[in-house]
Formats: sequence, structure tokens, C-alpha cells
Amino acid sequence: MDPLRHEQLWDKLYWLLTPRGQSGYASHAIAAIDLALWDLKGKALGQPCWQLLGGARNQVPVYATFGFAFFVREELAQAAKSWVERGFRRLKMTVGHHGLQRRDEPRPLDEVVAEDVQRIRAVREAVGPDVQIYIDANCSLDYFHALSLAQRIEEYGISFFEEPVSQNDIPNLVKLRAKTSIPLAAGQNEGLASRFRDMLVAQAVDVVQPNACISGGFTQCNRIAGMAQAFNTRFANGGAWPHHNMHLHAGLANGSLVEYHSVAVECCKQVFDDLPEPAGGMLALPQRPGLGFEPNRDRLKELARRPGSRAAGKA
Repeated sequence: MDPLRHEQLWDKLYWLLTPRGQSGYASHAIAAIDLALWDLKGKALGQPCWQLLGGARNQVPVYATFGFAFFVREELAQAAKSWVERGFRRLKMTVGHHGLQRRDEPRPLDEVVAEDVQRIRAVREAVGPDVQIYIDANCSLDYFHALSLAQRIEEYGISFFEEPVSQNDIPNLVKLRAKTSIPLAAGQNEGLASRFRDMLVAQAVDVVQPNACISGGFTQCNRIAGMAQAFNTRFANGGAWPHHNMHLHAGLANGSLVEYHSVAVECCKQVFDDLPEPAGGMLALPQRPGLGFEPNRDRLKELARRPGSRAAGKA
């Protein structure tokens, strides 16, 4: 088939992989192929993907996801200071710590929330009032504990609370949004545009967050961004893989923040060459055609040979 006809190919993949409209990993597979097609299209036309998507701007603001559960409180505060020293004024940390998933462990959700309050306080005190702090529960809390956490941290000036409740449950998001002044964000793990439609119609969130590597690639994320604009709702990137998502947010006029997920970035550096580095909290877009970076084939072969890889197991 013609690789430049991305709409035709996306529709064919949709009906092949999700014939009943089910959401799940099929959207990841579609996204991978769709991003590759846009890369091919850019190279065929001699344009970077962000230009093909609209060319709204040549750099995007980023927020650094740094605050993971493996940090104890003091380490978390020091890590926050370190990222600010590197020029980042927007920082995101995880909360909830898979609370619902770990209900059979002895640590109850009330204790998880209480510790999160102290961790957020430690980060705010470490970076001062002018750095933006975002938090992400990764869908790991129920409504009651998400509300408890939100109400106890409002004084710390949280810029948004991402995926606060299990399953991005829309009725619970609506209730939570009505009871907190903290903006709510969701969507990085959603595979269907209809899920974003339902969130927007219900006014469940302040920020929709499709991820180009999860939510069906540039082709579907472009449609979701259009819905967000029609509803006057902010559109940002949630989740990993900033070097793919930066093209979407640079290309579209209502594009905004891109997540610079520190762990995912280190993973990408193992695979790709010539990845741009942020400066002053901004990520400059490449001028080379397509995505602007290439996988290192020799390094991929080396990674595949390492113990524990599937390829190594078959060797």
C-alpha cells in the first residue's frame, strides 16, 4: 500500500485490530505504524513531521518527570533542586504509588496519601514558589483517596493532577473536578478518540493528554487535538516519549506542554541518535526530514544480544 496515504492506512489498521471499538494495546501498534508512516512521509517530501502537522512553532515547553516512588523524601527534594539547576521550571512527581494495585499489602491507602502530602510539601519547600509542580497518580487511587489528597495539597499550588482515579472513570473525574481547585488532566493511556470525546462532553478534565505513541499516532492525536480546541480545553502531552510528541505539539496551534520523562528519555538514548536536548525548559524541533532522529542499528543489535532479551533467548 502507499505509505503516504496515512488516513487510508490508519482506517484499515483500525478495522483490522479494533473491529468492535475495543480500547487496548491495539492502539499502541497502530501508533507505532502511524509514526513510522509520518516519518516516511516527511523524508519523501523533505519536511520534518512538525512542519507537515502544521508548523505552529519550532520549539515546545517541557516539564520534567523526575519524582518517582523509589526516592525517599529527602532524595526527592534533592532531585527536584537538581532539575531546577538544570533549567527546568516545571516538574512532575508520582503519587498514589499503585495504591489500588497493592491493596493486599499491609500499607493502607490512607498512609500512602499521608506520605504523598509530605513528599509534595518537601518538593515545594525545596524549589520555592515559582517552580510549577505537577502530580500524577497513574490511575492508582479511588475517588475518596484522590479527593483527600487533592484537598490536602491545594495550598502547595499544584499545576495539574494527572489521572487521579482508577480507569480514568469519567463520573468520578467529574465529581472530583467539582470539589478541588487543582486542574485535572487525563488521557495518556487512552486508545480511542471516543474516550476523549466522552471526557470533553462531561467536562471531566481541564487538560486532555493523548500520547502520540499510545493514542493512535499523529493521525488520531490530531483529531483529538481538534476536539479539545472545539471544547476550549487545554491539550498537552502526558506520558513518555517526548521526542515523538514534540512534533505534534509544535505542529498544532493549540499544542502546549510536552512531558520530558527522565527514565523514558534514557531508554530512547539507548536506541536513537541525535535526540535534541532541552535548554531553558524548551525543546527545539529538528529541521531534518521526518522525525529528525534515527535508530542506531548496531546498538539495537547489541541490546538484543544482552542476557534477558527475547532475541538473546532465541539465539
